[in-house]
Amino acid sequence: MHFTLKLTQIGNSVGVILPKEALAALKLEKGDSIHLTESPDGFRVTTFDPDFAEQMSLAEDIMKKRRHVLRELAK
Repeated sequence: MHFTLKLTQIGNSVGVILPKEALAALKLEKGDSIHLTESPDGFRVTTFDPDFAEQMSLAEDIMKKRRHVLRELAK
């Protein structure tokens, strides 16, 4: 799937309007967030949040290291 998007004036800002096919493929609705990340060949638009993924990875490491403490707290 390939889309060419044009920049358009939205109030005092500039934005793009995503076609309904792209919204459906990304499972996005009005109000959802997307992320623009730099990649070797340009930029990527994705629903994946790399900052959240990093935070979750850190949380999982802590939960593994402190499993015994978490079990005691759960009692």
